[in-house]
Amino acid sequence: MIKTDIIHPELLSVLAKCGHKTKIVLADSNYSFVTNSAPGATIIYLNFAPGMINSPFILEKLLKYINVESATLMASPADFDNTIEKEYQRLLSPETEFTWLSREEFYAQAKSSDTLLVIASGETRRFANIILTVGVVRV
Repeated sequence: MIKTDIIHPELLSVLAKCGHKTKIVLADSNYSFVTNSAPGATIIYLNFAPGMINSPFILEKLLKYINVESATLMASPADFDNTIEKEYQRLLSPETEFTWLSREEFYAQAKSSDTLLVIASGETRRFANIILTVGVVRV
């Protein structure tokens, strides 16, 4: 067995295929994974049960393998306390550019041909969907 933070073989394979500007959707448990994903995207189902595996945990592990240039979130109502958004901002680099899109705009971007990977999480909080744009690796 490999000794890394992620041992899911298909997830590792798709992450290795991600280049600069590739999009990764990290979706909550309410997301319609099949109908709101790009036709060529690989869907990885990590949604074993409600609350397992949550999105911040997955994001934390992904960040050991990829750099994130920007993050796009599904906009929530002004009176909604979006606790997960704060967790994402805490985990991502301060240089990460954040944008918010309406539900329809978010789905349209998730369906773009730039989206290579959709990760289904067990995250139960609303408005937990995030699109990560892969950044460059400087060597």
